[in-house]
Amino acid sequence: MKKLSLRTRVLTGAVAAAAISAGTFGAVSANATEPAAAPAVAVQADTADKNLQQSTHLTIAAATEAAQATLDAAENENQRVTVAVVDRNGNTIVTLRGDGAGPQSYESAERKAFTAVSWNAPTSELAKRLAQAPNLKDIPGTLFLAGGAPVQVKGAPIAGIGVAGAPSGDLDEKFAQAGVAALGK
Repeated sequence: MKKLSLRTRVLTGAVAAAAISAGTFGAVSANATEPAAAPAVAVQADTADKNLQQSTHLTIAAATEAAQATLDAAENENQRVTVAVVDRNGNTIVTLRGDGAGPQSYESAERKAFTAVSWNAPTSELAKRLAQAPNLKDIPGTLFLAGGAPVQVKGAPIAGIGVAGAPSGDLDEKFAQAGVAALGK
């Protein structure tokens, strides 16, 4: 067996230590507060084939219904917003940009929806966690501002609704909750 040089061993050890530290830091940061309850049955194993699992997803029709209900709630209060609905994996299903919504609202709505489904919590609650784990905001694609709400089935996240453009995050989140309510989840 070929012996590695001291430099190679030191570099290999440093890289391994950095990888372990990054993984540990990420796990600690993502779970800076109490852990969420285990999902009920939004994802379950396929009993016939242990290499497969089934998961619950919104249809395009349901996502569009939720987005429209959200946009309607905002328009009823004369607010110009953008609404995004993402699936469990954070992929955009539908985005509706209301008349007069600002150009920044499109990306903000998607990022709020992604953040809500990723942590299975309203983004207003997640924003409070930044005091304990400020590095959470550094995770790509996230936005820790009020305005995102998870869509759940039996406690497990299956989608996220994000709203941006109202004068306050509280209003954005109120409208997102209207979308969740329209789904009856």
